[in-house]
Amino acid sequence: MIAQVTGVLASRSGETLIIATDGGVGYELRVPLGVLERLPANGTRISLHTELVVREDGWSLYGFDRVVEREVFQRLLGASGFGPRLALALISALGGDRTVRSIRGKDLAALSSVPGIGKKKAERLVLELQDKLDDIAVSPTPVASLGPAEEAVRALIALGYAPAQADKAVQSALGGGHDDAASLVRGALKALVVR
Repeated sequence: MIAQVTGVLASRSGETLIIATDGGVGYELRVPLGVLERLPANGTRISLHTELVVREDGWSLYGFDRVVEREVFQRLLGASGFGPRLALALISALGGDRTVRSIRGKDLAALSSVPGIGKKKAERLVLELQDKLDDIAVSPTPVASLGPAEEAVRALIALGYAPAQADKAVQSALGGGHDDAASLVRGALKALVVR
């Protein structure tokens, strides 16, 4: 089992990156989008928690900069119909903490907003994993998932924005004095256009 890889970030392409270790070995890892956003520049020394997935057609190594994301990934692999690609897509879209909160809270709308996960698969995921995530510590619910902010996030998702992108835009709009869902959506859309 390869539990952690430490070395220099040699290159990245899409959701795949290569870490060159001091021993001269370059490990290819697939990572969620959140990890890609938090990575430093190429040539920087990094350390990632990893999960090795062995299948008939090959071995794949997945990397995470937060332990909670690796733990969630491992649990998702234990659910029927969830392979590494779908588990990675879910963590990329929602992040580790929000994935756990969505499963615990039976938030089928958030889970089924991820490409490849329909309502039936989201229901099955909640049924299988709802009680199996109690030992995973997640950060407290962010302000963006309460009341009007949650409505604004869901509205942006309905408009076609990725859940993580919508959540980030609503968070930035919260500081602008917006307090109802409609003004939060307008503020978030302005923030998205500026980017």
